[in-house]
Amino acid sequence: MLGHISFGVRDLARSGVFYDAVLAPLGWVRLWDSPRGLGYGPPGGGEKLNLFPYLDARAPGPGFHLAFDAPDRDAVDGFHAAALAAGGTDRGAPGPRPDYGPAYYAAFVTDPDGYRLEAVHQ
Repeated sequence: MLGHISFGVRDLARSGVFYDAVLAPLGWVRLWDSPRGLGYGPPGGGEKLNLFPYLDARAPGPGFHLAFDAPDRDAVDGFHAAALAAGGTDRGAPGPRPDYGPAYYAAFVTDPDGYRLEAVHQ
């Protein structure tokens, strides 16, 4: 359904460190890198997440979050741990979320620019 999504970030280098770390457990890599932005996605595929530097960038308000599919529960755990180690904020530790579905296992974080992110395995 979605081709890709782009975020504006205040510090491209800081965001690169963060997203390199949190997307690795999910199987994504940095596909392109320039002073004008960064692109992430599965190896050999097209970018699914692009980051562009804007000094006045700010995350959308309440109700917005981006959920990444995780291949397994270990990847959700790795996403969460990597996010906290790379400057993210905990918004919900890895674990089952039975209110969302019987097989829903997720973790929630906020990146250094305030974007709400989720990794989910179902």
